[in-house]
Amino acid sequence: MTPDSRTPGSTLMVQGTTSDAGKSILVAGLCRVLARSGVSVAPFKSQNMALNSAVTVDGGEIGRSQALQAQACGIEPHSDMNPVLLKPSSDCDAQVIIQGRAITELGAQAFHDYKAVAMSAVLQSHDRLLARYDQIIAEGAGSPAEINLREGDIANMGFAEAVDCPVILIADIDRGGVFAHLVGTLDLLSASERERVVGFVINRFRGDIELLRPGLVWLEQRTGKLVLGVIPYLQGLFLDAEDALDGTQLHDAESPSLRVIAPAVSRISNHTDFDPLRLHPDVDFSFIGPGQAIPAADLIVLPGSKNVRRDLRWLHDNGWPAAIERHLRYGGKVLGVCAGLQMLGQVVDDPLGIEEESGSSAGLGLLELATTLQPGKTLQRVRGQLALEAADVTGYEIHCGTSSGEALSRPALRLADGRSDGCLSEDGQIMGTYVHGLLDEPAARDAVLRWCGLEAAAQPSIAARREQQLDRLADVLQAELDLETLFPGFTLTHVDNREEKAL
Repeated sequence: MTPDSRTPGSTLMVQGTTSDAGKSILVAGLCRVLARSGVSVAPFKSQNMALNSAVTVDGGEIGRSQALQAQACGIEPHSDMNPVLLKPSSDCDAQVIIQGRAITELGAQAFHDYKAVAMSAVLQSHDRLLARYDQIIAEGAGSPAEINLREGDIANMGFAEAVDCPVILIADIDRGGVFAHLVGTLDLLSASERERVVGFVINRFRGDIELLRPGLVWLEQRTGKLVLGVIPYLQGLFLDAEDALDGTQLHDAESPSLRVIAPAVSRISNHTDFDPLRLHPDVDFSFIGPGQAIPAADLIVLPGSKNVRRDLRWLHDNGWPAAIERHLRYGGKVLGVCAGLQMLGQVVDDPLGIEEESGSSAGLGLLELATTLQPGKTLQRVRGQLALEAADVTGYEIHCGTSSGEALSRPALRLADGRSDGCLSEDGQIMGTYVHGLLDEPAARDAVLRWCGLEAAAQPSIAARREQQLDRLADVLQAELDLETLFPGFTLTHVDNREEKAL
């Protein structure tokens, strides 16, 4: 790569006509295109609302999609890449994390009033990244055309106007109405905001591009904006979800050797912990939603939660305590991660009202431990060995509670810093841990599968799969997008594109 006329420290922003239009994926793909051409690039999302988070190199907390995008850039994730993270604890309240640190809990209206303060942190973080990288690829949130959220906006055009950066609009044709989405969004912007939109990207197209071409010509004539490219529907593309549960079947599980289920609790967090199981060809993994019958399984996993006491009530309301007891009687295994570990104990005490009103809730009573929620959050990356087969583990902790009790005398992990973590029940049927990402290392994943009775063939690590998927995505973007218009000062290395077929 040779930067010709491009000024170091440029920012390009991707905004979407709707949520889930493909912003996160497009940012990750563009980051990989630039990084493998030698461009110094970093991702940025000024405001994110998500319960899937990651721990950064500087000990902060950011949205998981920005951590994935940092991997696409070949760099460590940093708290400046997502300076405002909102973690909903109810439909109206969220924990506010500024530059990696939890600051307060605010309702929707209170956060609206707080935006001016948050914008200061956003611009500070953006300026620091500009000083370190030649290119910033920024991601918007939701849609810039949300009229009720325009005042004081820090997530979309408010940020773009503040830093004076160009914007791409992406829309998902698979939803239908793609031309209405693009034209309508553009029409609802102010004159200065419309001016900074350099063009459109259409995502998830299936079929013959020639049938779409008259619409593309009309769109350019109607708006005066370029169609920068059409991304085909990438069957089987799987990268970390930003937040929402993805119930997509990831492989053919007609005759799986192991069945795993997890309750889709109301405030589920970091459900990507279980992607290594969802991706395994010998595992049939299902999230079980409210009101659904709880099927028989070999392993039940209890996920993280932003509101552990509320989700304990959810488990009771949906029949999980009796189902778990029956599962254990028949020799099944149970794995609890973070809040899932806390739920397995005897009590969860929240005397200061950290997650909701102060009080205590009885746990499932399956482990001799008690948890007290406290202000201040544990945020750290960890390494260690699993009690099962001394398998290597890498991961991270994100929690605001501490647990104590006899169950912890039989730890699930020995950490490299000398600490122990979690517990393995005396009968060997229940394991709990505070470590997210426990299953990312193939040795740990396979040890857990053997604990459940599955002797499976070795499979690639999820990290290797992410790399392969990021390269696949970048190949397609280099083949389908007008990158010379987007990055006029960079000479990008072109690679052969693998043929992509929509089903």
